[in-house]
Amino acid sequence: MPLTLKPGTAWQDAWQRALAAAPEAFREDRVRNLWNGAWQSDGHPLPAISPVDGSPIAGPPRLDAEAAGQAVRASLDQHRDWRHVPLPERRARVAAALDTLTEHRELLALLLVWEIGKPWRLAQADVDRAIDGVRWYVDGIDPMLEGRAPLDGPVSNIASWNYPMSVLVHAMLVQALAGNAVIAKTPTDGGLACLTLACALAHREGLPVTLVSGSGGELSEALVRAPEIGCVSFVGGRDTGGRVATAVADLGKRHILEQEGLNCWGIWEYSDWEALSAVIPKLFDYGKQRCTAYPRFVVQRSCFDAFLAAYLPAVRSVRLGHPLAVAAPEDPLPELDFGPLINAAKAKELTDQVAEAVDRGAVPLHRGSLADGHFLPGQDTSAYLPPVTLLNPPPSSPLHHAEPFGPVDTIVLVDTEAELLAAMNASNGALVATLSCDDQDTAKRLAAEVRAFKIGLGKPRSRGDRDELFGGFGASWRGAFVGGDLLVRAVTQGPPDERPPGNFPDYHLMPEA
Repeated sequence: MPLTLKPGTAWQDAWQRALAAAPEAFREDRVRNLWNGAWQSDGHPLPAISPVDGSPIAGPPRLDAEAAGQAVRASLDQHRDWRHVPLPERRARVAAALDTLTEHRELLALLLVWEIGKPWRLAQADVDRAIDGVRWYVDGIDPMLEGRAPLDGPVSNIASWNYPMSVLVHAMLVQALAGNAVIAKTPTDGGLACLTLACALAHREGLPVTLVSGSGGELSEALVRAPEIGCVSFVGGRDTGGRVATAVADLGKRHILEQEGLNCWGIWEYSDWEALSAVIPKLFDYGKQRCTAYPRFVVQRSCFDAFLAAYLPAVRSVRLGHPLAVAAPEDPLPELDFGPLINAAKAKELTDQVAEAVDRGAVPLHRGSLADGHFLPGQDTSAYLPPVTLLNPPPSSPLHHAEPFGPVDTIVLVDTEAELLAAMNASNGALVATLSCDDQDTAKRLAAEVRAFKIGLGKPRSRGDRDELFGGFGASWRGAFVGGDLLVRAVTQGPPDERPPGNFPDYHLMPEA
């Protein structure tokens, strides 16, 4: 039976619900920017399409540098007032914002499906992690702020598109709870309507939120270099992150820069293949478009046949397709591991990289097919890429040394522990890594030599929530570490001689155990 779109889940359904929920933030034909405490019909709206099926959706109203500068100066005025609001009132306003976000949970998730292609389960999880994570701070903020004060200026947030709620909105609300006005730039590739609705709900509760759209190059002078900015919080790739790092280092500005790294899963003297096979499909959540995804397996050569016997059936079970397609109107939304990549250009880029790597000697071990996907009849599938697995990508390929940010696994074979460690440290630092060894002492010994902030033993590590700390080694992170009380410390001022844990140009300091 041909699949059909689940009734009530079309983009126009979501758009009309957003207009009804926050008419101040949306117009029939556009989304508005939020600055100077008001919704502004400024900027030049660009066309945009959904990665789900290539259909038109709302595009970002891009500001120019002059307007962005005005927005930053207005945010400083908000900051100077907000930093003196007593903590009980700040806590009450953030809690009220969380309540209204909870009321609109399903709409926020549906907007994420259309704008960035998240399957329904993962879109809901993104919203829930934001709400639940900030509630943890609301309940426990008092001791975290003891002896601390807000920054001298607002926090500027520039984040990638993959986690608009659980990373960006979460950070913004905690920053506001800590006494700062907050500014966010809408990610260029997606999340506009979801973020706009979330900011509208927060703004109604009196939180000092600014949300603007524009190109990173044009707005960086205002959002990164402006003297009014108290801290820059960035999540994204190394190229852009490097430019931001240079700017904040030159200015001596407080910063939190989360950048990509090639997260590796090492296999050494291992035999519990059933456990590994069970986790492989989960590693494809959201098509590995995550900063904590594992796109590289470093495998002991003598284990390779057993590894393949466990890996290949698992990767063949991965499910992809249209996140809102059902066989019958009353059916629940499908349980998928991932939908589209963020856009067709990214799917083509990875397809070309795979082809080039194979031409230069990589061995294709698995190639999925869109024919096995879960799609509407005749829909545009140009943003979809089924799983691919390559053995030994050549050093000339980007797949050898960089995170693909898509469902492309690479496998490197090694014969010695030294080769294992060299391969796992190929990207000069990572956010997470995992080692699978039968002997836990061996795993711990090897883990001490892996340059990743979090290292799992037989199990994947993630960014984490609530009191779990997060950071990176090497080029994967610049500035203060976050998570738990470290997030609050990163966006507040403590004693004059304080050295926050983090990765800075003049020192690297890990949190206390």
